[in-house]
Amino acid sequence: MEIIDTDVLVVGAGFGGIATAVELRRAGIHDVVVLEASGEVGGVWRDNTYPGAACDVPSPLYSFSFAPKPDWPRRYAEQPDILRYLLRVARRCGVYENVRFHSEVVSAEFGERTGRWLVRTAAGAAYSARVLVPATGQLSRPAYPSVPGIGTFTGESFHSARWDHDCELAGKRVAVIGTGASAVQFVPFLRERAASVTLFQRTAPYVLPKRDRIYTERGLAFLRSVPLARQLDRLGFWLYTEFAQQCLSRWHFFSPLFTVQARRHLRRSVADPGLRAALTPDHRLGCKRVLFSNDYYPALTSSTVDLVTSEAVAVTPTGLRTADGRQYEVDVIVYGTGFAASEFLGSMTVRGLSGRTLAEVWRDGARAHLGITVPGFPNLFFVYGPNTNLGGGSIVHMLESQARYIRSAVRWLLDHPGHCLDVRPEAERRWDREVRGRLARSVWTHCRSWYRDTSGRVVSIWPGRTFTYRRRTRRIRLPDFRLLRLPAPGEPPGPVTQ
Repeated sequence: MEIIDTDVLVVGAGFGGIATAVELRRAGIHDVVVLEASGEVGGVWRDNTYPGAACDVPSPLYSFSFAPKPDWPRRYAEQPDILRYLLRVARRCGVYENVRFHSEVVSAEFGERTGRWLVRTAAGAAYSARVLVPATGQLSRPAYPSVPGIGTFTGESFHSARWDHDCELAGKRVAVIGTGASAVQFVPFLRERAASVTLFQRTAPYVLPKRDRIYTERGLAFLRSVPLARQLDRLGFWLYTEFAQQCLSRWHFFSPLFTVQARRHLRRSVADPGLRAALTPDHRLGCKRVLFSNDYYPALTSSTVDLVTSEAVAVTPTGLRTADGRQYEVDVIVYGTGFAASEFLGSMTVRGLSGRTLAEVWRDGARAHLGITVPGFPNLFFVYGPNTNLGGGSIVHMLESQARYIRSAVRWLLDHPGHCLDVRPEAERRWDREVRGRLARSVWTHCRSWYRDTSGRVVSIWPGRTFTYRRRTRRIRLPDFRLLRLPAPGEPPGPVTQ
């Protein structure tokens, strides 16, 4: 079987994979292959086509710093516009030259004699790379609730991330399980189309008003003609999100400012005291994802929408049964239950030194130095790895930071053939202690959320400012790594520590 050689192999062509490929190309590193399981770039913005899909980070900030877009139609871009933006960036920056589509990675194994990663795809292709960069993201694999009987439902059902646009909703009784970021966007659409909507809520989320607006032609012309105005626009949003992130991390005395906004939004939107009580969160603002919507609460006040707070305990052939014994007959079930955020590699098997798998190393929770490197897995660098998500702010800023760090590591490796970089366990432990210490002071340890894995460990969130993370990842620090030299002819197998 032919094995294709490359210097760098990136897995995934979403925001993170595109950022990495562009950063490497800008540094003159072109021997890069990006393996994408789908048939197009775009990641979550390619897959999430549900009605109302949009970003809750302002458009000027939710874009690459190297590819500003002066003509966003509105402040908070919708899915089609974000996807078009990503396709355009990939095309203009030459990323398509590096992408191999329909290439789902199933395994990656580090060769201790070769110092290279052998990567295999579901289609049977094999690649050999000096550097492996998983950029599969935290929000790419839909999660379904652990409710018995899901397979027995005889009506139509689908996850919001795999929206069935052929499903006719007019006149149907629709059940929605989940009240997360996707649900608050598509429930208003369902309310307008379906005969009835039954929304099953486990925990009431905090919902803030979305300060959205359509950009006027005059405003867009100004932004196009005055680059400084675009930069100041982006800077202003960045400073605000830095403030919000810091409030969630440390400055808890500012949190009431956001809590008051959320309660006022609920009070002004929902007049019925019983419904308002059911929609009032019972946890601290921020420990679960804060949502933004102007039409979610009004949709729930409709006579055709029923909010159910009793837990769904079973799916039946004709609907759902709740803990209080009630049966709800429905025609369609939509699962708005989010993603397997703590499963960073999905079904991919990754083996490092001594044949240890990453799943074994992460048995007690995912962890990585800077969210990027793991001891025992040389020349492997994560994008959007453990503890690099944000409770407030633009993940694109974090992805660019990681891409620059990876570029500096790849440049060093290309300048030092025959060597590998393996992060020191003590460096990873130092970083993990710092992250755990920051999390202990933050809001994210105060309730159960998708930020945690099954053991209760918070594995998703970076508990600090993006500025701090950018500074810490400015370039690779060699003292944090063991330098592994490949064995010379006649030497015993296995890398040699220098």
